[in-house]
Amino acid sequence: MKSFKTLFLIGSLSFKGIGAMIASAFLVQAQAVTLNGPWIQGAMVTGKASPGEEIIYNGQQLQQTPDGDFVFGLGRNAPAVVELQVKLANGSQKTLSFDVTQRQYVTQKIEGVASKHVTPPKTVSARISREAKAVRQARTANDNRSDFLSTFIWPAKGPLTGVYGSQRIYNGVPKSPHYGVDIAGPKGAEVIAPAGGIVTFADDDLYYSGGTLIVDHGHGISSTFIHLSQIEVTVGATVKQGDLIARIGASGRATGPHLDWRMNWFKERIDPQLLFPKNAKPALQ
Repeated sequence: MKSFKTLFLIGSLSFKGIGAMIASAFLVQAQAVTLNGPWIQGAMVTGKASPGEEIIYNGQQLQQTPDGDFVFGLGRNAPAVVELQVKLANGSQKTLSFDVTQRQYVTQKIEGVASKHVTPPKTVSARISREAKAVRQARTANDNRSDFLSTFIWPAKGPLTGVYGSQRIYNGVPKSPHYGVDIAGPKGAEVIAPAGGIVTFADDDLYYSGGTLIVDHGHGISSTFIHLSQIEVTVGATVKQGDLIARIGASGRATGPHLDWRMNWFKERIDPQLLFPKNAKPALQ
């Protein structure tokens, strides 16, 4: 592993020399705040503050557990440098600056998608907007549960057929990037909860994503599961890690049965694969 250099400045801290660290985590101690990466686009970053300290990221004060744990997400296009503001118990304020490894995303061409899901007719535009709004609303939850601190497990078995961040081209038409991890599997195969949480959204027929389920893990971290053939839980249900929550399908914009697992920190899209050791993949069927 490359060595790290931490530079303390008056009123601020800069963290340099991160290098390319796709899935390895590291710790850095600054004042009484501990942060746990990886510091790379798409990552979920957790941390711990001492009593009385406030942590602010992108102008938002981060919710903390009773033990001081907090979390935030680095989006697909997070800048090369991000800053945290730390308000200490004595009233002083520090700024922590961190390098973020920039990623190069692949282009994935997908053929055989139904034309209505590539260029939807105008008659369904209101439906698409309504469904997108409902999903966004479900991701605004800021529950105080701390399931996001769990060691996540894969929600399904099968080979990976799609990765986070890739530019998707459907039937030759460029579309938005892919924000999830695709796990291929037979229709009806089990989807289990990768961590505990509460169900905030469940709908078996969204236009693009088909059967769609969202589980909130606390503090803005949520998992979304799409293209499902069946949903086994209802909104408001509390699930434990490993519980059966749904079954793999090919509903919505899909060419074959698979699970598309997506994660968010509120509006920020994060990469589920970064929760696992480098090159770790779900077990095969």
